[in-house]
Amino acid sequence: MLVVDVLAGGVRGGTAIMFAALGETLAERAGVVNLGTEGCMLVGALGGYAVAAETGSPWLGLLAGALAGALLGLVHAAAVLWRGADQFATGLTLMFLGLGLTSLFGAAYVGSPAPGFDPVPVPVLGDLPIVGEILFRHDPVTYLSFAVAPLLWFLLGRTRTGLLVRTAGERADVLHAHGHSPALVRAAAVVTGAGLAGLGGAQLSTAYAHAWFEGMTAGRGFIAVALVIFAAWRPLWVMAGSYLFGAALAVAPALQARGQALNQFALDALPFVITLVILAILGRRTLRAAPEELRRVFAR
Repeated sequence: MLVVDVLAGGVRGGTAIMFAALGETLAERAGVVNLGTEGCMLVGALGGYAVAAETGSPWLGLLAGALAGALLGLVHAAAVLWRGADQFATGLTLMFLGLGLTSLFGAAYVGSPAPGFDPVPVPVLGDLPIVGEILFRHDPVTYLSFAVAPLLWFLLGRTRTGLLVRTAGERADVLHAHGHSPALVRAAAVVTGAGLAGLGGAQLSTAYAHAWFEGMTAGRGFIAVALVIFAAWRPLWVMAGSYLFGAALAVAPALQARGQALNQFALDALPFVITLVILAILGRRTLRAAPEELRRVFAR
């Protein structure tokens, strides 16, 4: 059934985007934009695949991918928060740095086998009609992702740590007046968010594609950044939006499997067309919901 295949593919294909978008949500709620999310995903994808290939453990690969993304995020945090660099320029530079590093060091792993995560149907739930196929016949990393958005929602809205992050993004002067360093809070948010993006990249290489190839994220990092905006910085909306874009990515293979002769380039462009259309519709209305410190960044 085409719809079921597309929706199931949306969950699988949207998982990497969701990890990255949730990480960017965390960073932006603290008042920092990271346009280098694409680069964080790329180094995470290579780091995850390379470590899995060398150690034989995809779980270690997943951890390595998260650490690789976090390291690139640390560079962004240091440049922006302590050296006063422009957030947009630094993010784009990190994106190209990630692309260059992975192209250089990833050549040895193109076509090289590595253990990965295979689908593991959930007992009983995986046998449910329609719902079981859409939600409960995936790899362990996808199941792990189901908990991340609710956890981030709880962290930001119900914990002291989340209050510090939100205050850093809304009124940094208040945070400073109460003895906390806005720069440290923001740095922690950026690095953790970049780690989530790296985790998304590792999921892409070890669980989704089961391969590494140059530029494999194919713009998913930019989709993640845009998704944060029109999800109004709300983790649960980010989760839903990620599956929407994952479904858009799943349309092409689902139609090809049924022998439909459609323009491949048009299908590949579909997720980006959806991104532009939604951003054009929402316009400035969504930006009004942005954290105050983030609006200042956009204004500059």
